[in-house]
Amino acid sequence: MRLLVDTDAFCKLGVGGVFRDAIGLFGADLSECGRLPALPYMLQRGRLRKVFGPKACDAMLPIANKLPVAIQPSDEWLDRLTPFQDIDPGEAQIFASGAEAGLIIVSGDKRALRALKDIAGFANALSGRIVVLEAILLALCDRLGPDEVRKRIQALVALDTVVKVSFSTGNTDPRDALLSYYRELAAELDPLVLWNPRPGGKV
Repeated sequence: MRLLVDTDAFCKLGVGGVFRDAIGLFGADLSECGRLPALPYMLQRGRLRKVFGPKACDAMLPIANKLPVAIQPSDEWLDRLTPFQDIDPGEAQIFASGAEAGLIIVSGDKRALRALKDIAGFANALSGRIVVLEAILLALCDRLGPDEVRKRIQALVALDTVVKVSFSTGNTDPRDALLSYYRELAAELDPLVLWNPRPGGKV
C-alpha cells in the first residue's frame, strides 16, 4: 500500500473524474490505495448521496470497492488523536496509519489538518506526505494541461470553493489561483510539510 485516501478527497477527485489520474501522480494503482471501511456503505446509503447525488455516488462505488481497506494503526499513534474533536475517527485512522507506516495521505479535510499540525510526532512522521486537493489539481494541470483538467472537473465546480474560483470562466490559467491557495494553506499548516506538486521546483 502506497497511499491512504480520506473520504472527502476520494469523493471530490471521483466526482471530478480525475481519481485515477491523481493516484497516478504517485505511481500507484487502485490496489495500492487504502480507504476507510465505511466508504462503500456511505456511497450507497450514507450522507454522501445527499452531498454528491445518487448518480455520482453510484459511479464512484465500483472504484471504492476496488480499494483495499486501510491498515489498522496501533494505539500508540491513534491515542494521540482521540482528544481532538476536529479529527473524526475516520481521519484519525488515516493519519495514524500513515504516520506509523510511512504512507502518503491524500486528505480533503482541512479542519482535521489544522488540528493535526500541533499534535506531537505527526509533523515529523508525515513530512512531505500530506497531499491536498490544491496540490493534486496543480500537478494535473502541469501534466495534462489546464484546459483538459478544466474539462474533466466541471462537475466539481459547484461543490468546492477552491475549484470554483480557480477554474472560473474569467480565469484563463487556474494554476495561478491554485498555487496561491496551496501556498496559503502550506503556511497555515506549518510545521506540517505538504507534498510538493512540483518536485525539484519551487512552489
